Amino acid sequence: MLKKASYFIFCVVSLCAFSLARAELPKIKPFPPFRIAGNLYYVGNDYQASYLLVTPKGNILINSDYEMDVPLIQASMAKLGFKWRDIKILLTSHAHADHIGGSALIKRQTGAQFMVMDADVPVVESGGKADFHYGNDPEQQYPAVKVDRVLHDGSRVQLGGTTLVAHLTAGHTQGCTTWTLTEREQGKTYNVVIVGGVYVNPGYKLVHNDTYPRIAQDYKRMFQTLKALPCDIFLGAHGMYFDLEKKYALMQQGKANAFVDSDGYQKFVALKEKDFEAELSKQQAVH
Repeated sequence: MLKKASYFIFCVVSLCAFSLARAELPKIKPFPPFRIAGNLYYVGNDYQASYLLVTPKGNILINSDYEMDVPLIQASMAKLGFKWRDIKILLTSHAHADHIGGSALIKRQTGAQFMVMDADVPVVESGGKADFHYGNDPEQQYPAVKVDRVLHDGSRVQLGGTTLVAHLTAGHTQGCTTWTLTEREQGKTYNVVIVGGVYVNPGYKLVHNDTYPRIAQDYKRMFQTLKALPCDIFLGAHGMYFDLEKKYALMQQGKANAFVDSDGYQKFVALKEKDFEAELSKQQAVH
């Protein structure tokens, strides 16, 4: 009887701890999965963007979200009629827990090949402990996962006739990756850009950063890279980058594909570059 009582208390405490940890995260809600264009689908939630590329040789998943959000991705794929075990390649935008925390679980369940940009590999394989900013924060750590293929700036990932190009857009993380590909829709070819990460997170040191000395230079290079990319369909690591909810609502009304938004892409990049320059100037002024 004592053992049963102890076990019950353990379960209650564990559940409370889990609920508290989840409550501290952004309020994440499921989002209807849908086809964006061609063989590209949205399978993320209203906060973290995850993408599925469907090919005759198996599928590619970009971004695994938090580990606890993996069932949401699986459910979204099931609603679209796609099988979980058909994921053959797993990619990510950058090595923060909200985009990569579920990667170990997905790799274990599907056997997918996990591919990561070179500078983020030590972070991923340490479960976040090697991150330049969050490395000592247990709340930002996640299950470590072995990388199967190390990517570099310009690396191509190919499967079943689909090709993605990995662009190093460092700053947000040292291996932050923006993905580009082309999609055919109604006889037209579109350039797709999935922005990896552009924000200067609270607490980031852009000046005299001993753990990431080149951070400011990398941000500047990142913005130059993004501005040079041809973009028709604008996507990103978070739905808020590209007005996910608003554009999805327009699609549901039967209007033209609102995700075709070259002007919105350029305005977003310009605005975030301006925000970065303002923060850099602010920090330089006190050093």
